[in-house]
Amino acid sequence: MRTLRETIDEYKAAGRAIGHFNISDSNQLKAIAEASRETKLPAIIGLSEGERTYFHTSHARALVDLYRDEGVELFLNADHTYSVEKVQRAISAGVDSVVVDGAKLGFDENLQMLATCVKYARASGRDVVMEGELGYIGQSSKPLSELPEGVSIENLTTVEDAKKFVEGTGIDCFAPAVGNVHGMLINATEPRLHPDRVKEISQAVNLPLVLHGASGNTDEDIVACIKAGVAIVHINTEFRIAYRKGLEESFKANPDEVAPYKFLAPAVEKMQQYIAARLKTFAFQ
Repeated sequence: MRTLRETIDEYKAAGRAIGHFNISDSNQLKAIAEASRETKLPAIIGLSEGERTYFHTSHARALVDLYRDEGVELFLNADHTYSVEKVQRAISAGVDSVVVDGAKLGFDENLQMLATCVKYARASGRDVVMEGELGYIGQSSKPLSELPEGVSIENLTTVEDAKKFVEGTGIDCFAPAVGNVHGMLINATEPRLHPDRVKEISQAVNLPLVLHGASGNTDEDIVACIKAGVAIVHINTEFRIAYRKGLEESFKANPDEVAPYKFLAPAVEKMQQYIAARLKTFAFQ
């Protein structure tokens, strides 16, 4: 089976993108795995620092490996990791990739922390894909009534900064701010993405780009960014909403049900349908 690095490179060369979905429990992981099995498309399981405090990396690693033994092409990512120590822990726990998030730091501090993390990953003896993020896109993963402060056209990642950042860190993938925002706006139009900026950055850094915070954006905008150089698309808020709606519908249909596997099954199925559709969109199938 391909490594994550090989898969990313193949998708970038083909102008397609891999879906990345955050989880907090095994039900979400099951839904992603079954959608990947159904579509025969790879998927990345994401665990942020907060999610890892609830659903431990070692548990997710064990389940991902079981699905991989069955031929399901899943990978495990330590998403949004804010310190060198936590990056080292994630690598030791066996993740396939790490997102080092220093986006709220100054440029030089962000670069320095990321360079240190990349050096550690290279010395680990494991093939860990290292991702850096530059430009603020917020930190929430929930429905929002307004854009987070600091998310603006003026604060899009510039080509000049992107090139300097990539050259100074040695990262494998790069996540710029291109109009995207973590979370998902409610009762408001999601800000438009800027595929032209994506293309400019992609040509300048010659690395696979990552689109964070894609919940709520139109398929048209996302696909345009993929064609411009994005090789991984992150979804979290939409996935969480699908989970909650699935549970609400399950309880409404069977208000007296107390067997977890019975009221959870419809929610898992709803999530699986959602993930399968996203994977196909990102891979243009």
